[in-house]
Amino acid sequence: MTAPKANWLPTPIEGVLTRAVAFNSDGRGAFGELWRESWTAGLGLHFTQANLSLSDAGVLRGLHFHERQTDLWVVLEGRALVALVDLRPMLSGGDLVQPPSQTIELTSGDTVVIPTGVAHGFLALEPVRLLYLVTNEYDGTDEHGFAWSDPLAALGWPTDEPTLSERDAAAPSLTEALRSMRER
Repeated sequence: MTAPKANWLPTPIEGVLTRAVAFNSDGRGAFGELWRESWTAGLGLHFTQANLSLSDAGVLRGLHFHERQTDLWVVLEGRALVALVDLRPMLSGGDLVQPPSQTIELTSGDTVVIPTGVAHGFLALEPVRLLYLVTNEYDGTDEHGFAWSDPLAALGWPTDEPTLSERDAAAPSLTEALRSMRER
């Protein structure tokens, strides 16, 4: 029997990849492989921690980014509008200009790889269960964020009043977040 391929699809932001889970269905339900080490090891990724995020419809999480961590997200249930902002040129000392950004709607079984330096967040369009694997164990030192509605990110969220955590509601502008990082 031949091992299945990951069939990663590129997106407009370099290094951000997506794939849909192939399900085998019958009268009992369905089965699909979410992840295999060989699918991401070929991308140079080794995951060390798994997390589960449960969000009600209307919850917006983010925008967050990491300097040392790649994420792999798998939507287990629901629909999420995932936002991605490529900060890599600015993190390496480039000018503070409008970065490339995109949104992708993911549903049950969809997967996205989010590289280091790409800010990410999502709006739960309906209740969402999101499994995510990360390449570093969480310690808080590599967790950065900026305001979900920052005009520099130009994301065009479909709501002006999402449900936010206190941390996300108080997040600085993208410009302030990057300046703060450069000054440390």
